[in-house]
Amino acid sequence: MAMEKRFVLLLAVLLGLQSLVAATPGTATYYTQYVPSSCYGYEDEGTMIAAASDAIWDNRAACGRMYSVRCTGATNEGVPHPCKDTSVVVKIVDYCPPPGCRATIDLSQEAFAAIADLNAGKIDIDYTQV
Repeated sequence: MAMEKRFVLLLAVLLGLQSLVAATPGTATYYTQYVPSSCYGYEDEGTMIAAASDAIWDNRAACGRMYSVRCTGATNEGVPHPCKDTSVVVKIVDYCPPPGCRATIDLSQEAFAAIADLNAGKIDIDYTQV
């Protein structure tokens, strides 16, 4: 009986932890000009970077935040299966303002290519702040 209670308690804890790290669905595009950026000006922050849309910008508070991004599917008919079986961690260095911003997160070309076929242009994603 005590073993069953421990198992149920462990299961409840694990399920609770899973909900804390649940990914948020969104979309991603990519860009190629990395400097200057809204957060770091002309500082080189590497290539695993991204620009945040209003959904995650949070009035500049997103600067420096790290997000794990995983491709979940296509958003158009051009590339029916764009996803690679991997994820990428990016640092928010810039702002992707409306109306030009067409996605939740605008990844660097290198970050986008790590998780999807560049020919897709725009993909469905799951993202989580890390």
